[in-house]
Amino acid sequence: MKHDKHEGHAEHEGHAEHEGHAEHEGHAEHEGHTEHEGHTEHEGHTEHEGHAEHEGHAEHEGHTEHEGHAEHEGHAEHEGHAEHEGHAGHDHKDHHAHMVADFRKRFWISLAATIPILILSPLVQEFLGLGEAIRFPGDQYLLFALSSFVFFYGGYPFLKGLFEELRAVKPGMMTLIAIAITTAYAYSSVVVFGLSGKVFFWELATLVDIMLLGHWIEMRSVMGASRALEALAKLMPSEAHLLMPDGSMKDVPLEELKAGDRVLVKPGEKIPADGDVVDGRTSVNESMLTGESMPVTKTAGAKVIGGSINGEGSITVEIRKTGKDSFLSQVIDLVKEAQESKSKTQDLANKAALWLTLIALGGGGLTLFVWLAVMNKDFAFALERTVTVMVITCPHALGLAVPLVVAVSTALSAQNGLLIRNRVAFEQARKIQAIVFDKTGTLTEGRFGVTDTIILSDGIEERELIKYAASVEAHSEHPIAKAIVNSSETYPVEGFTAIPGKGAEGRVNGREVKVVSPGYLREHDMSVTDRR
Repeated sequence: MKHDKHEGHAEHEGHAEHEGHAEHEGHAEHEGHTEHEGHTEHEGHTEHEGHAEHEGHAEHEGHTEHEGHAEHEGHAEHEGHAEHEGHAGHDHKDHHAHMVADFRKRFWISLAATIPILILSPLVQEFLGLGEAIRFPGDQYLLFALSSFVFFYGGYPFLKGLFEELRAVKPGMMTLIAIAITTAYAYSSVVVFGLSGKVFFWELATLVDIMLLGHWIEMRSVMGASRALEALAKLMPSEAHLLMPDGSMKDVPLEELKAGDRVLVKPGEKIPADGDVVDGRTSVNESMLTGESMPVTKTAGAKVIGGSINGEGSITVEIRKTGKDSFLSQVIDLVKEAQESKSKTQDLANKAALWLTLIALGGGGLTLFVWLAVMNKDFAFALERTVTVMVITCPHALGLAVPLVVAVSTALSAQNGLLIRNRVAFEQARKIQAIVFDKTGTLTEGRFGVTDTIILSDGIEERELIKYAASVEAHSEHPIAKAIVNSSETYPVEGFTAIPGKGAEGRVNGREVKVVSPGYLREHDMSVTDRR
């Protein structure tokens, strides 16, 4: 006799939080025992021990964030996320795709205009040692025109963000950037038209470019987060087979389903909504929702989750929850909540921006006062120093560093299948020294395979028995059956018959071979013992 043990299934990283699964007892129906009748007492069996309880899933917390600094409060486009109910998800995607495209377009156009601004700026010309070589009449007016374009076109998101933050009485990064570019633009414009001093157009243009680049990078990371919602929404089918009172069947959109309706779910189809099985028997793949790779057996009375994939049998399901009440919609809400949350890094950046704004205004005012009242300099001289202080106070690095951190951490998390529900907790993860798991069944690779073989009789070799089992299983669609088939060559099979919920049987090389579960052995009073 022989026993193939399938222990330990796969690591499913990235599945949404599974709080309190019901126990999955008996994945095992296919726990596959192989019985050779007619080979001297050779009842060999291949047991796939399914991991029984489904309790301990590590919580995969919600997906990446829609952080976007307080800055993003300043974008009108950012104010109305469409809700994902059941399978609706394209609005969220279109919204972020538009944001990414908008920042990308503004950045490249502003960058193109910045090149001639740098060439025409007197300070840059002096630094490069060009002197008067590329000066021409009216060059300062051309410089003013190009800078005006960058200020109003490239700086529009920041100017709009300034008013949004001030209206909310929460000055932050947008306010700091807007004050810096407005000060530089207003002062330089006055200098072009007669005031004595130096222009800061080049500083204005480069600041706008860097901030647009930072926001573009950040919005791309937010776009990646939105794809998580889109992927979740795609778990739901577009239609369901509704059973009518007269016994007929009608295909209807999911939006038309309501609690109490009964639907037919055919083999291989996705379950359209949360409900209870009222008729039929099957195994359901819930791995995309729960993280557990083992298919779960469903019979009358069992609960099923919308979005999970039906296995080999047809079942009739009575709908219990639809729309926002469904398990999948609650997961999507968690992801959206995470996207709208802020991290400590961003809070720190916004607090720093607030203080830098106060320092810029206070420092500028103090500079003007000192040069005028204490040093007795003329107004033009004092104003130039004041503007210099206010422009320098806005750090280019802060506007780029925080979006980069958000983008990189979000991208790496998504690549590794992590759904982050709380970004503050995610940032604290750097302090983790050890992780303790209370359930090995969830730390798996997501695929089945033959890992152990126990021979209970000397009448057959290990390879030969696996080959017999694989020959019968080659005709089965069960995931564990496929794992056995992949582990061995096969013989031709005659008279293949599925044993519902218990396994399969067939004739191989003249022998009757059964690949069955422990439940089948118990029902037929077949006892198997092994010292291990």
